[in-house]
Amino acid sequence: MLGLILALAGACVGSFANVLAWRLPREESVVWPGSHCPKCGQAVRWHDNVPVLGWVWLRGRCRDCHQGISSRYPFVEFFSALLWLSALWGHGLLAASDHVGLALLNVLAGIVLISVLLPLVLIDIDHLWLPEPLCRIGVLLGLAFTGALYLVIPAPEASSFLLNHLLAASAGLLVLEGLSALAERMLGQPALGLGDAKLAAVAGAWLGLGGVLVAMAIAVFSGAFFGTIGRLSGRLGPRQPFPFGPFIALGIWLTWLGGSEWWGQQWFSLFAGL
Repeated sequence: MLGLILALAGACVGSFANVLAWRLPREESVVWPGSHCPKCGQAVRWHDNVPVLGWVWLRGRCRDCHQGISSRYPFVEFFSALLWLSALWGHGLLAASDHVGLALLNVLAGIVLISVLLPLVLIDIDHLWLPEPLCRIGVLLGLAFTGALYLVIPAPEASSFLLNHLLAASAGLLVLEGLSALAERMLGQPALGLGDAKLAAVAGAWLGLGGVLVAMAIAVFSGAFFGTIGRLSGRLGPRQPFPFGPFIALGIWLTWLGGSEWWGQQWFSLFAGL
């Protein structure tokens, strides 16, 4: 039952992520007006706005102007539902335990984290831009959930976790800003956006020092693989930029699910076998 509730809520949040991805870059209100067709401007009826199913019922077309509606909308809604479900198995802020309060906190934190990451990924894919307000909210929420550990574990241990995550957020921001400036000086053009540094701060706020290192390692390897394939296939030009934010978000979520210790063991096993 919990899984079904999470999936339905996740699909609804995915629908809102689509709204954020469309309106924030255009500096439009994300609240008013309500959902409407971007082509004819007609309001979407409530029964046509049901995640995934609404698009299927309409056969991917606006009820009023009959223009096509991108299949990305139901895909994002369905993908968001799966991501919310995956939060049930997240390693979270601390290793899994029999503590019910900690387990619930981990699930709640996980669905909040993925709900912040998803619109950031969509906007970066579309515009090579990571909105600072969303990143700032992500950092504050990460520190807030880390601070909530005071409710379920002894205060000294919770204090050390909060300090660790504060340092990690600062380190993520400063290190990537430094690397961005260095890369621009060496290459003559920006190699990393400042938004990437802010997303690294989000990683630190949620994952701590060990976690942000793992997340950034995953981001670098996956981003390098994608970039290499893209350039070899001709889909990316030799100096054509591509969004790095989705790879940072991938690193954050995979680290959240598996935990930094598990990922560290996998990296060690991989390189020890070479």
